[in-house]
Amino acid sequence: MGGFPILSIMLLVPLVAAVACLFVRAESARMIALVATLVDLALGIALWASFDIGGAQWQFVERAPLFAGFQWALGIDGIALLLIVLSVFLMPICIGASWNSIQNRVGEYMAAFLLMETLMIGVFAAQDLFLFYIFFEAGLIPMYLIIGIWGGKDRIYASYKFFLYTLLGSVLMLIAMFWMVHESGTTDIPTLMAYDFPPHAQTWLWLAFFASFAVKMPMWPVHTWLPDAHVQAPTAGSVILAGVLLKMGGYGFIRFSLPMFPEASAQFAWLVWALSMVAVVYTSLVALVQNDMKKLIAYSSVAHMGIVTIGLFAFNVQGLEGAMIVMLSHGIVSGALFLAVGVIYDRLHTREIDRYGGLAINMPRYAIFFMIFTMASVGLPGTSGFVGEFLSIAGIYQASSWVAFVATTGIILGAAYMLYLYRRVVFGDQKNADAAALPDIDKRELLMFAPLAAVVMWMGVYPESFLAPMRADIAALDARVSRAAPAGDAQLHVGAPKHEASSHGEHGSAAAHDEAATGEAH
Repeated sequence: MGGFPILSIMLLVPLVAAVACLFVRAESARMIALVATLVDLALGIALWASFDIGGAQWQFVERAPLFAGFQWALGIDGIALLLIVLSVFLMPICIGASWNSIQNRVGEYMAAFLLMETLMIGVFAAQDLFLFYIFFEAGLIPMYLIIGIWGGKDRIYASYKFFLYTLLGSVLMLIAMFWMVHESGTTDIPTLMAYDFPPHAQTWLWLAFFASFAVKMPMWPVHTWLPDAHVQAPTAGSVILAGVLLKMGGYGFIRFSLPMFPEASAQFAWLVWALSMVAVVYTSLVALVQNDMKKLIAYSSVAHMGIVTIGLFAFNVQGLEGAMIVMLSHGIVSGALFLAVGVIYDRLHTREIDRYGGLAINMPRYAIFFMIFTMASVGLPGTSGFVGEFLSIAGIYQASSWVAFVATTGIILGAAYMLYLYRRVVFGDQKNADAAALPDIDKRELLMFAPLAAVVMWMGVYPESFLAPMRADIAALDARVSRAAPAGDAQLHVGAPKHEASSHGEHGSAAAHDEAATGEAH
């Protein structure tokens, strides 16, 4: 696909379709949105199939000067590739989830989602600093409209809270970007990732970026916008918010905070760990007492993102790979759980857990899919959740056994609230006649759940297909940050120093293994 501008086309297809949706009837708008998202999904699959795992770090690069040093610069590595594929995979499912539930201003609704797809892909593909910022911030607008127009009864409050929280944090990031360009003389992200900023400046730059990414993740205590946004958003809005938008914060840490400010990242690792440990335990306990299904899953998202941030700042390959897999798995699983809530909400128009019970009797197919996604959220071996959590905990333990202990406590609490939710909704006696009369999932809903369940099992059984594209990029990032890694209380590296092993990737690991074997033979 050399020379083919596939990334620009992936940005253009939903954008053109969004404009078209504004000028057609509701039925046509639904079909245009579905076709456009399926086309982007096909392009995303082609992108994955054409990605050269052993090739250059940055592939499908497109560059064109625009004005005043600003350039149209797109390109991806393995990390961005997987997040783009996640985005285009979820979008047709979101359109399907909105097919019958959205009857008001359908054209505008579909246009907002298509615009959101363009901006999400742009965030992960941008290679210019200010182009990234434009995509990153513009994504607030369609989600603000989706929550504020098609949300629940308190949608105005939730949409304003979502907008203000995320915007205020990003203002500091913009100021830091201007200083970085002035200092380095470039807006090129790959160049900036290898640029050594002065250590004293890194502290302030890291804090400025942290203000934005911490809100977007979201990290405790700036997470309070998320439960309100999820509860008030329509089902598809919750899917894309949990599935992709939260991952932008983690992507920001991987792309900016860690490689550009490694010394500051090491300096503030304790802060990230402390906030993340509080988030993992506190939000899990809060989730246990919720009676609103959406709010419970929203708090679980904060806990899972706490595992991600601890893994990212463990400063080792396992932690970084685990954090990425947790992000991918959470994007699929949380989106699927919100869809599961939306299916029964569309039938009974309530999210109160106590209004349900015994759904396995009259909705057996629904109960099976809900069980798969619940087990994945818990981290059952054989599902996507286990792979990410296992790698993350392994990486976290190398950094600090105490932090690993707290993170594991959060995983145990996660099993408690998810199994408690499933038991109260699916098992037990059918206390309410209206819930007992609910019909099982139809063909449209089956087409939404089946691919999500397939990916959950695929990632759990054969995670190598997801680890392979990003392994070289994770190794390069680890080599960049390991020089500044803080000393942990459980360093397990034996033989070669950490930076040597990580910089050589698999070859270095193999060499260390051979050396150890030789020593045993002697």
